[in-house]
Amino acid sequence: MQNNLSERVLLVGVSLGKEEETRQSLLELAELSSTAGAEVADIVIQNREQIHPGTYVGKGKLEEIKEIIADKSIDTVVCDDELSPAQLRNLNDYFDIKVIDRTIMILDIFAMRAVTSEGKIQVELAQLNYNLSRLVGLRNSLSRLGGGIGTRGPGEKKLEMDRRLIRDRISALNHELENVKRSREVSRKKRNESKIPLVAIAGYTNAGKSTLLNRLTGAGILEEDKLFATLDPTTRIYKYENGQQILLTDTVGFINKLPHHLINAFRSTLEEAKYADIILHVVDISNPRAEHQMDVVYDTLKTLGVINKNIITVYNKTDKLKDEIIPGRDKRSDMTVRVSAKTGAGLEHMMDCMIEVLYGGMGYIEKEVRYSDAGKIQMVRTYGQLLYEEYTENGIFIKARVPKDMLNYFL
Repeated sequence: MQNNLSERVLLVGVSLGKEEETRQSLLELAELSSTAGAEVADIVIQNREQIHPGTYVGKGKLEEIKEIIADKSIDTVVCDDELSPAQLRNLNDYFDIKVIDRTIMILDIFAMRAVTSEGKIQVELAQLNYNLSRLVGLRNSLSRLGGGIGTRGPGEKKLEMDRRLIRDRISALNHELENVKRSREVSRKKRNESKIPLVAIAGYTNAGKSTLLNRLTGAGILEEDKLFATLDPTTRIYKYENGQQILLTDTVGFINKLPHHLINAFRSTLEEAKYADIILHVVDISNPRAEHQMDVVYDTLKTLGVINKNIITVYNKTDKLKDEIIPGRDKRSDMTVRVSAKTGAGLEHMMDCMIEVLYGGMGYIEKEVRYSDAGKIQMVRTYGQLLYEEYTENGIFIKARVPKDMLNYFL
């Protein structure tokens, strides 16, 4: 079996009039390949009016690619768009080596990164749904090379099942995910009852979400300068000095052309953003493609039905900026802040902004309420947020947030 670390890949993309966008997408695909443990030997772009329905690229480009495969000892051809069953089968037959697409690459990385039982179920479900309509092409491809990208997770063994067995497995996995979903809903209900605000950290993969959560809470999440370094979500409590608590939860990183199989499989996890009080949209502002990556995040959130949410855009990695140009405000969010999760710069201001967005219409009080006026505390519970209470000799000392129009009631 081939050592996966030495797998040499050729990346192929089709530009439909926007060659620079295609080139940037292929550079990202090269990062994905590196994350998957492969070596990128070359990149090929073809300009076409439309993707060839049978072979992805045109006949002349097929010949050129075949020559590159021979000249550079290519093990695997990776296409930048999701291939149809016919395209996959035809390319396999023509090149006589393993052919995969961007979707398989991402699924393979997710299979590497999944740690929890839920994560593994979600990845396997996404892989099987993708593979179901491509059994012949994938079987022919993987039979030519016994390992490497595309063989992790359920892998070749499950591809050899017939369609009925795969459908049975998909049904079983869906049942398991339903149980996970019910458990998540119970946890969400308990969290809502606790009245602790939830902040979801979302953003493009490798924007620094894990570094941010680690810096704020000491969560101990793996930090790597790689795409999808972490997969399974983590939730931690952050405590302000005044006793205020918030829950911070990270989400799976988004990416351009995120396979719909993954969105469907990870919907219960990704939908944490749907139930959050605030979304922290973390952006790697040092990346020249930051604006495009922001568009991808907003489009993905919309696909998930995450709308009408308070959003704070966090321009991260400001320590990497090489000039004095300060990025402008993200007009799609409520606030824009600039931080470096690595150095800690700007994080205190970011946390203050979160409180302002959460409680912009609320006033903060610290007061001892006489026992004869204890009914006021129930008013706090009903219309505001009781942060702290202590029974003293003369009354009940509270720290609370209440609507500003009720402040005089407590003063």
